[in-house]
Amino acid sequence: MAQQDIYQLRRGWRLQWEAIQGCHVILYPEGMVKLSTTAGAILEQVDGHQSVADIIATLQRRYPGAETLADDVMQFIDEARDNGWLSLKEVYCG
Repeated sequence: MAQQDIYQLRRGWRLQWEAIQGCHVILYPEGMVKLSTTAGAILEQVDGHQSVADIIATLQRRYPGAETLADDVMQFIDEARDNGWLSLKEVYCG
């Protein structure tokens, strides 16, 4: 993964706040994944437009004291991709 990569939720999957659960969840055809507060904050930024570097910068502004934030974001996105939650957005140059 590179910081210029742009990710999006897998097709047919969506992120939403679930008030009953008190957290963000990923909904997909076969079920639901309950997310930690940190995972929800990261996935809120994964919109198919922002690069990993943009996401890190946004979260660093929001949480200025988080020293390992960049590493945490990179690790989470890598794990989310490996779990099949995210896909790399293909950028077309034309």
